[in-house]
Amino acid sequence: MRNFLMTSGLAFLIVLSPRTEAMPLTVVTSFPSNEVGTASWYGEQFDGNLTANGEAYDMNGLTAAHRSLPLGTRVQVTNLRNKLSLVLRVNDRGPYVPGRILDVSMGAANGLGFKLAGLALVEIKVLSYPKASKHLTSRLPRIPVADNDLKFVHEVR
Repeated sequence: MRNFLMTSGLAFLIVLSPRTEAMPLTVVTSFPSNEVGTASWYGEQFDGNLTANGEAYDMNGLTAAHRSLPLGTRVQVTNLRNKLSLVLRVNDRGPYVPGRILDVSMGAANGLGFKLAGLALVEIKVLSYPKASKHLTSRLPRIPVADNDLKFVHEVR
């Protein structure tokens, strides 16, 4: 009888407890296509270290670190002071210094003409986003198409 009363009381409290609404899920589906801000560069002390996408950092390469653009995104970076421009591939995360929007490789800083200065006001234009790789999509489940013969679709373009 005691267990019945305790269980009934607990059920009563649960039924009367205030309900909370689930937070809506927000998915970022777009990224800024243009940004203007300060860029810096990183070099020798990081050469050979793994970047966020798992490849070794090449200080002489034409790569960049961005906080939110998808890894593999290609961007055109223009130094607004001297108008020099390069196409870089985002392969790392950063910068981690407030007020900066991009970290570029030493090779990119040299090509953009701000290696000695260390910082530059730049414009970033997104040229292309990465496509899904077959390596990643090969592990996805096969999903039936909503028709009567249940064809299975697994295609990567």
